Amino acid sequence: MNFSSVLRANYQLRTRVDENDCHSILISLLRGMAAIVVATAHLRAAVYPSFRAVSDPPVWFNMLAFICGFAHQAVLIFFVISGWLVGGSLLNRMHERHAITNYAIDRITRLWTVLIPTFLVTLLIAIGLGTADPGELGFSPAHPYSASAFVGNLIGLQGIVVPNFGENFALWSLANETWYYLLFPLLAVALFGQGTFARFSCLASLVFLCFMLPSSIVGYFFIWLLGVASSRFQIECGNGVRWLWVGLTLMVSVYFRLTGELDAFEMSTLGQDILCSVFYLVLLSSLQFRASSQSRFVSLLRKGGRFFAEFSFTLYVLHVPLIGLLRHISEVQIGLRVLSPSDATHTGVFFGMLTVLLASAYLSYLLFESKTCRVRNVVKNLAKRYRESRSGQATVSTKG
Repeated sequence: MNFSSVLRANYQLRTRVDENDCHSILISLLRGMAAIVVATAHLRAAVYPSFRAVSDPPVWFNMLAFICGFAHQAVLIFFVISGWLVGGSLLNRMHERHAITNYAIDRITRLWTVLIPTFLVTLLIAIGLGTADPGELGFSPAHPYSASAFVGNLIGLQGIVVPNFGENFALWSLANETWYYLLFPLLAVALFGQGTFARFSCLASLVFLCFMLPSSIVGYFFIWLLGVASSRFQIECGNGVRWLWVGLTLMVSVYFRLTGELDAFEMSTLGQDILCSVFYLVLLSSLQFRASSQSRFVSLLRKGGRFFAEFSFTLYVLHVPLIGLLRHISEVQIGLRVLSPSDATHTGVFFGMLTVLLASAYLSYLLFESKTCRVRNVVKNLAKRYRESRSGQATVSTKG
């Protein structure tokens, strides 16, 4: 058998971003599912005893614990997809005028349109619960509610210089993302930019930052780059091979769910996460073709994936302070500090809390994250006017 006739990889000059492609539908589904798994895992850990502390747990609790154990891989999926979408899109626009400026505006508005209101909500919750005193906030870089922590978390310094704002431990991955958003354009300009000085300066900056940043952030940048590189390859294969790869990907994911390190993202976990990432990315690359427009099932997947993906970022950054608020309400109003897996009423309370998390995140999305494109366009128009005014001033100065 000729192997190349069964499986073939083609290089693409541009990353495919059509939302009607099968891989785009899967990306949306994975983004939404990953955020829900992470939020569910953190809620379970906050309101239920640890799995090992429960004797003879019911079947549903076993299933919940098993699913929540994929939270590590869920965050890994965020890195992989971010590289695919963000890095691939920048490569598509590298030779456009003002590409880097527009890229910077895209990234900043994407983060800050969600993070700023989330931090304000977090602060209001903390003040309401008495865990933060407005008179003691100040600028102390060590205080999780200080102005320094607020600004530091906006620019990716949490875990490096300042603590996670509001003790929101989920924000650690945003530091990784923020630095990848900066490191990649430096790499892209160094490789594909114009002008020897610009390319050398970007390369020197890239090397300096990689030397200064924590090793775990730099190490996982490689996984982010795998996402970028994979977005440029289309794997052609038959459905039989594709389904075989789906099965292998699930097997690898379950294997590392049962045997791998599930808590940290350190250099010690990089090897297992690279292997998982390769399986995810090969699957995505093999799905770069148009989805059926006649299939009702595909249409449902597209709509469902888009719905949950739209507020996945808001859910990810907002769920931790909301869990703190729900725990307080549960203790004060209901008298439940720790839920029992064997009590049906407690089960209802848990899933009620999860529903509140999802509904609150979606409401916050409607209020803030859904306005990202509008904010982005305003900022780009301001930047355009600034460039035009500078150009006009330069022209007048030359004529004078």
